[in-house]
Amino acid sequence: MKEVQNLTADKAVLESYLKGQGWLRLNEKVVAVEIPGEGNMNFTLRVKTGERSFIIKQSRAYVEKYPQVAAPDTRVLREADFYKLVGTNKELSAQMPDLIGVDTENHVLNLEDLGEGTDFTFLYQEGKTIDEGALNSIIQFAAQLHTSITTKTTNASLKNLEMRTLNHEHIYMYPYLEDNGLDLDDVLPGLQEIALHYKKDEKLKAALKPLGERYLKDGKSLLHGDYFPGSWLQTEDGIKIIDAEFCFFGDPEFELGVTLSHLKMADQSDEIIHKALAVYQEIAPLDSKLCKQFMAVEILRRILGLAQLPLTINLEKRKELLKEARAILLESAY
Repeated sequence: MKEVQNLTADKAVLESYLKGQGWLRLNEKVVAVEIPGEGNMNFTLRVKTGERSFIIKQSRAYVEKYPQVAAPDTRVLREADFYKLVGTNKELSAQMPDLIGVDTENHVLNLEDLGEGTDFTFLYQEGKTIDEGALNSIIQFAAQLHTSITTKTTNASLKNLEMRTLNHEHIYMYPYLEDNGLDLDDVLPGLQEIALHYKKDEKLKAALKPLGERYLKDGKSLLHGDYFPGSWLQTEDGIKIIDAEFCFFGDPEFELGVTLSHLKMADQSDEIIHKALAVYQEIAPLDSKLCKQFMAVEILRRILGLAQLPLTINLEKRKELLKEARAILLESAY
């Protein structure tokens, strides 16, 4: 088996690799490389030549931001499968970068450079609000994805079970381990003590279990899998959707539940939350109860788990969200 070549930002080495893949034109040179954004999962570079720029994305056997966390090294290949499926729908593919090339041996994608876009993580800052046009675009993309690419419209299979297993660990298990090595007081003083109550809450953990099992089961709709503000990019050409390495065929309620949870953690108004639901339900059916359950799960794992967000909401607001999430899950358990 050929050894995987781990890419670096070294221009000469990178240029040699790109030429070997046939991704550089005759006499084309790499003149600059830069990091295009704050990605968590993968090694990502913007490559600039004298003629153009493009994005190189490589997945390794660990999470780029947390090297101590193992992860499936073929995850960008599953993302490539997502691009190919979405490519069957012109409207959806227009909202994603073009897939230029795939190196299956070294787990590398060559993607269209969308330019100096800004993701929507600014929403976590105090006082920031998503505008109606952006909200509509983001929610409509999800609804159209879930209804247009399903097990009824394609014979393709995209289980991505290794990534789901990793995610399951960090959503349903890790946050509730009493000694998981994470000191939440480093995130916000006082949060560790609050977390301890949830870690000892056996009723809550029992309510989480069937939702975790459901997440691991195959569903009928193609999901992006990590549909939150970091995956929405505002560009000169409108809103684009990126980073689909957690993609799989599953329950649409999981996808929308995740989205709603992030709007709540970004302290968006109830009016915006209701608007998002209404926009989605104009296009696609939804089990509202299941959606709320998945929303609650994501709130809990983001506030209590490893994958922390740049939240600016205070400790009291986080306590309120945790209590609300717990109430949703325990109410649903009976």
